[in-house]
Amino acid sequence: MNPINPHLAPVHVPDPTALAAVQELCDLTDPYAAGPAEDALFAAAMAETNAWHAERSPFFRALHEETAPTEAYRAPLVHANFFKRHEVLSIPRDEVHLHLTSSGTTGQKSQMFFDRWTIRSAQRMVARIFERNGWITPEQEVNYLLYSYEPARDLKLGTSFTDNYLCDFAPARHVEHALRATGNGHEFDPFGCVAALRRFEQDDAPVRILGFPAFLWFTLERMRAMGLPPLRLPEGSLVVLGGGWKGHADRRIGKDELYARVTEQLGIPSERIRDTFGSVEHCIPYIECDHHRLHAPVWSRVFIRSTRTLEPLPYGEIGYLHLVSPYITSVPAQSVVMGDLASLHPGEECGCELNTPWFTIHGRAGVSRNKSCAVAAAELMKGMS
Repeated sequence: MNPINPHLAPVHVPDPTALAAVQELCDLTDPYAAGPAEDALFAAAMAETNAWHAERSPFFRALHEETAPTEAYRAPLVHANFFKRHEVLSIPRDEVHLHLTSSGTTGQKSQMFFDRWTIRSAQRMVARIFERNGWITPEQEVNYLLYSYEPARDLKLGTSFTDNYLCDFAPARHVEHALRATGNGHEFDPFGCVAALRRFEQDDAPVRILGFPAFLWFTLERMRAMGLPPLRLPEGSLVVLGGGWKGHADRRIGKDELYARVTEQLGIPSERIRDTFGSVEHCIPYIECDHHRLHAPVWSRVFIRSTRTLEPLPYGEIGYLHLVSPYITSVPAQSVVMGDLASLHPGEECGCELNTPWFTIHGRAGVSRNKSCAVAAAELMKGMS
């Protein structure tokens, strides 16, 4: 049995009376519990968080009063792009525990503000899922290759924060970053990545590869172009990807092909390769099961909205991804419509042991000049692969 990880420690809502159901929901230890009791608790928690934001945010109060009673959980829809242009808080500025942005060196940035409860509860959700998968290993050192931004002064990117946080689940022997801080931004270092992987192969510690899938793919391509033989990273190595291929859609490959190449060139089996979905506007973790489906955890609900009417769509149809969770008390982002096109499917269609619905991302909606952190990171690849 692993010792208690600090990220699994108790964390308390700002107001135990007003947010009792929110506390109870976020305290659930089984990440994929499903049933009438969980549904009732979720509805109660959403009513509490709606009331919380309506009392503290004039913006949300106006939206909430206009929301039709038939809407799921009576939660007004707020598009993620709204947070690129507006700072809307439901807490005093002096209660902001963490400030993160969604964008890199270019593009409009979502400004998200977190009180201690919100960021700690989201981190604990990640820890619950890692614990369930057996990925919290305080007794086992690992070597990290992070396909994300090397920490630098004033860097507030959500992806960098997340990837460095994920290093807390196993002690680090060595850490290498793919996007190196140059003193004037960041630069992708493909040869450094190849050298790190070759060095890690000779070590007895498992390797954890985290971050943007595009950069991992370009590293594998660079290895092949250099004529390097396949590596066999130590047993227990793990790949957890996130951030998507935005900005490299023309070079994107299928997930199955990427995973097969990771297995072929790095020796990591498919069940130890997982993609994730998340955003700075909605920090609930969506982490693939061993069948590579993004199941909704107990702390959120997922809907698909028509791109024409925003009405909810049935299973299997493609529309805007709509994510709902009552966990957030700092910003009225409990019901966010993303810029991603997705489809939702019933849990039993996956075939794994999880019963909650799962979704598939089909790409970004429309053409926009707004750029995410993945876009900015992708720009560093120009002329380098």
